[in-house]
Amino acid sequence: MVADRGAHDDAAEGPGEGPAASGAARGSGVRAIGVAIPIPDPHGALLQAKRASFGDPLATAIPTHITLLPPTEVPEHEFGAVTDHLREIARTERPFHIRLRGSGTFRPVSPVVFVALAEGIRGCEQLQARVLSGPLARPLPFPYHPHVTIAHHLPEEVMDRAFKELAGYSADFHVWGFSLYEHGLDGVWRPQDDFVFGEGGQRRV
Repeated sequence: MVADRGAHDDAAEGPGEGPAASGAARGSGVRAIGVAIPIPDPHGALLQAKRASFGDPLATAIPTHITLLPPTEVPEHEFGAVTDHLREIARTERPFHIRLRGSGTFRPVSPVVFVALAEGIRGCEQLQARVLSGPLARPLPFPYHPHVTIAHHLPEEVMDRAFKELAGYSADFHVWGFSLYEHGLDGVWRPQDDFVFGEGGQRRV
C-alpha cells in the first residue's frame, strides 16, 4: 500500500490523486494500481481540459474518474487474484446512472475542489465497498465520498476560481463498469483493463 500524502487525499482520491511510489522506490515485483469509474467523453475530456486550465500538473497524468480504490501497491504474485476479484464484482453488478452537478471542496481538511454527484452516490458506494474487499481490503481514514476532482494542491485563489467556474456544471451518463489503472514510471496513470457489468469478463484496454 502506498503511503499517504494526506489522509483525506488517500481516502477520497485515485487512481492517481494520492501518492504512488516510483518503480524504483516500489522495488521489483510490486505494481501500483487504482480502480475507478472513468468519466466518458465528452464530459471526461471537458473536465480534464478544465483541470489543465487551472494549472493542475496532474491534469495530463490522470484520466477523469470517480475513485473506487485509491493508489495501492500490489505484489506481482497477487495480481491475478486482484483481477479475478474485479471480474467477479463486474459479473454480478448492473449499470446505473450518474448525474454530476455543481462543485464542492474538501477544504480545509484537504486541498481538493471537485464536481459533485447529485445521483449515483449509492451505486458508487456499493461498488466501492465490494472493490475494497478480499485481496484489495484496506482501511480508509475517512468515509468514502464519490466525486470528480478538478483541482488538487493548488493556490487558494486558483481553488476558489475552480469552485466558482464549475458551480453550474451538470452532466449525465450511465456507468457500464469500471477500469483498473496502473501508475507508470513516467508518473502517468493508464487504464489496463475494463471490467464490464454483467458480462463476466474483462476487456484489455
